[in-house]
Amino acid sequence: MDTTHEVFNQPEPLVNYNLFEGNQALRAALKFNAPGLDTAELSQLGATLGRADMQTHARLANVQVPELHSHDRFGRRIDRVEFHPSYHELMKLATDAGLHGTPWSGGGTSPHVLRAAGFMLFTELEPSVLCPISMTYAATPALRGNGAIYADWGPKLTSRAYDPALKLWQDKSGLTMGMGMTEKQGGSDVRANTTQAVAAGRDGWGERYAITGHKWFFSAPMCDAFLVLAQTASGLSCFFLPRVLPDGSRNAIRIQRLKDKLGNKANASSEVEFENAQAWLVGDEGRGIPQILEMGTMTRLDCALGTSGLMRQALSLALNHTSQRQAFGKRLIAQPLMQNVLADLALESEAATALAIRLARAFDHPGDAHEAVMARLLTPVAKFWICKRGSHFAQEAMECLGGNGYVEEGGEGVMARIYREMPLNSIWEGAGNIMALDLLRALRKADVVAALARELSAAQGAHTALDRLAAALPARVENMATELEARRLAQDVALALQAALLCQTAPGAVWAVFCDSRIAGNWGQTFGTLAATTDFTSIIARAMPRQP
Repeated sequence: MDTTHEVFNQPEPLVNYNLFEGNQALRAALKFNAPGLDTAELSQLGATLGRADMQTHARLANVQVPELHSHDRFGRRIDRVEFHPSYHELMKLATDAGLHGTPWSGGGTSPHVLRAAGFMLFTELEPSVLCPISMTYAATPALRGNGAIYADWGPKLTSRAYDPALKLWQDKSGLTMGMGMTEKQGGSDVRANTTQAVAAGRDGWGERYAITGHKWFFSAPMCDAFLVLAQTASGLSCFFLPRVLPDGSRNAIRIQRLKDKLGNKANASSEVEFENAQAWLVGDEGRGIPQILEMGTMTRLDCALGTSGLMRQALSLALNHTSQRQAFGKRLIAQPLMQNVLADLALESEAATALAIRLARAFDHPGDAHEAVMARLLTPVAKFWICKRGSHFAQEAMECLGGNGYVEEGGEGVMARIYREMPLNSIWEGAGNIMALDLLRALRKADVVAALARELSAAQGAHTALDRLAAALPARVENMATELEARRLAQDVALALQAALLCQTAPGAVWAVFCDSRIAGNWGQTFGTLAATTDFTSIIARAMPRQP
């Protein structure tokens, strides 16, 4: 027997557990934002996502990355992306859970909050496949700009069936959508786009155009159709571009290559060329940016939700590891300094969850004037702040696992995948500067100050530092900070709203320490620097992924 290789003091993997039932922060946020919500479906999804076989699918979908086949063996252009079977299993689970277009089909209590919670839970398992899921969800309101196409495609965009076959839309049981905005010369400056659209007639779907040009980032090229931007005589316009045309022929979308990305490995991101590709106008000609930004608003929500889910999973992995691993005579979770780190991460995770779910609630009440303002205000704020915190959070959580967190194999290899994934949500759909500038645009609404005051009023008098911040915000909002101050304002609005939400949803051990550290300044410049008087035990116990 080779006794030098006896394995001990290695933690058991976090597997076969219910992601929803153990997430007290998420359950509290749901109770506050959607008190009548039936969470049975979320509990069932949480149990499925925690299973060992689903974790295997997530690993395989990332290890066996998508592969582009531009031509068949006879030289014919096919532009096909091949995925590992595990990718399709994950997509099937996500659509069956209604994480794509289901909230737009009507019915149910708080459908956007329900879908948001499911999206966060699924992110804990595997975020990459959620790119086409997110875009399908986001495309629906924008697609309403063309009533004929929406009438044909809408029902199958909300269907819970997953049908990856490349065929005519009416022959499929379910449809997905992607998008193409950025070009190599412009990036976020989409007004610099050079792709051209030339009028090519009119049919049952309205004004048809021939599109010629390229897209530098063309997300999820295996989707059934895409919303793209192209220049017309009236300016930048939004178009619906299907892969299969109404006559059954392939559209002229040429996939040049798949991006070799830092993370998000299971998802195919591509560069494409359009050679007189057929597309139909969505909305008014020359109004492409406002039209497609209806889609961007919803994907920005998903960026905040996704990062919150990744934070939760990173925290769960850190708690699972430290509760079993021993060092210097006791479990890591019992070491005072590790307790400080874990509690600090738990605060950040719960605050992110609270803000993201609050944003989702705004979309469940489109006819409410206050909620409309909050949707416009919170979208850039939540996307900016939560996503900006993600990478630092993941790095600190990885340190809790030490070298085990840095490796790519086994259950703890998920931490490395999370770390690579974190920057994506911060960059996609507008990086930090774009979000901060979008906040300044949101502040032009005259009722923002009143809406913000209403949100913060529930916590008035609860914490002196929060009161000071809340009192100072109206003047800063009314004066509309310059671009140089936009990031700081986005940060402070986010922190104030997170604190007010935690005051209403979390125990005092959580929200008071959040205010002490994030707002009063009794904190260092890294995680694990909470005050020594903090109730570390209660905060950590609340965050444990397996609740007693």
